[in-house]
Amino acid sequence: MKKKIFVDGSTGTTGLEINQRLSRYKNIEVIKIDYDKRRDIKERERILNEADLVFLCLPDDAARESVSLVSNPDTKIIDASTAHRTASGWTYGLPELSLTHREAIKSSKRVSNPGCHATAFVLSLYPLIHHNIMAGDYPVSCQSITGYSGGGKSLIEKYEAVGDDNPYKKAPRPYSLALNHKHLNEMMVQTGLTSHPVFLPIVADFYRGLATFCPIHTRLLNKKLTGKEIHSLISEHYKNDFFVNVMPFIDEISIKDSNINSAVPSEGYLFDGGLDITACNNTNKADIFVVGNDSKDMAMIITRLDNLGKGASGAAIQNMNIMLGFEESMNL
Repeated sequence: MKKKIFVDGSTGTTGLEINQRLSRYKNIEVIKIDYDKRRDIKERERILNEADLVFLCLPDDAARESVSLVSNPDTKIIDASTAHRTASGWTYGLPELSLTHREAIKSSKRVSNPGCHATAFVLSLYPLIHHNIMAGDYPVSCQSITGYSGGGKSLIEKYEAVGDDNPYKKAPRPYSLALNHKHLNEMMVQTGLTSHPVFLPIVADFYRGLATFCPIHTRLLNKKLTGKEIHSLISEHYKNDFFVNVMPFIDEISIKDSNINSAVPSEGYLFDGGLDITACNNTNKADIFVVGNDSKDMAMIITRLDNLGKGASGAAIQNMNIMLGFEESMNL
C-alpha cells in the first residue's frame, strides 16, 4: 500500500523542491488540498490527519498551528520551519551526528528539519565537542556565505529584479548584524555549546550553495591537536556516512600546489588556492574540509552544502526515507 504524503506549504522554495523530489517515488501518493480550500481549517485538518507523513514548509506560527490540528496518532511530521528545532518531544533530523540520532529519527513521529546554516555548523563542530576536544564554552566564531535562494521567494525576487542599479547585486551582503540569527539556539543546543557563537551570515549573488567557516585556535582546545589530528578525528566520526564527505586535509603544501596548477582543481577540490562552495549543488551531500597551520596554532573547519539540498529539501526527504523504513539514500 502506498504511503500518503502531504506537503503543507507546497508553493514555497522548500515545498516546491520537496514535491519535485517526491515525484520520483512509485511507492507514495501525494495528497493535495483543493486550492480554494487551502484556508479552510477543517479541510486542512482532514488532509493532515489522512496523511501517513506531513511536511510542514510554513512560517513558524503556521507550522505550530498545523501541528495542533493533527490528532491522528499515526501521522508523522517533518517540520522544515524553525518552530520545533529545540522543542521538547521533537527529534532533530540530522542522522549523521551519531547512531543514536539516526535511531531516534527512525522511531520518531515528530522530526524537525535542520536549518541550512545550522546543518553545516553542527556537522563541523559536533565531533569536537562530542569527543571533549572542544569545551562547551569555547569562544566559537563562524561566518557563513549562502546563495540568495535561502531567503525564499521575497529575497529571490529582490536579487532577480531587472536593473543595472539593483543594490542586492553590488556585493556580498552581511546580515543579521545584531548577532541574533534565528539558527543560533539550534546551533548551540545541537552541538552542545554552552556559550553563544559569534555568527555572521553573508548572502551573495548566486542562487544556491552554502559554506560555513569555523576558525579554531588549537591552543584553546581541551586537548591541543594538530590540524591533521583534527582532520583524522572528524574523518573517523563520519566514516560510515554516505552523505557527509570529509575531504583531504589542506595545508600549505596543497595550497601551493593548487596555486601552481590553477587551471585544474587540485585533487578535485582546490582551485587556484580556493574552494568552490557550489560544488555540492543539486545533491544531498555535505563536504567537510579541515585546514591546518600548526606553526600558528590555527585550524579551520569549512563545510559546504546545497542550502536547498542537504540544507533543506534533500534533508527532509532523507528523514522521510528513514521514518518510513525506505532505503535512506532513495531518490537522493
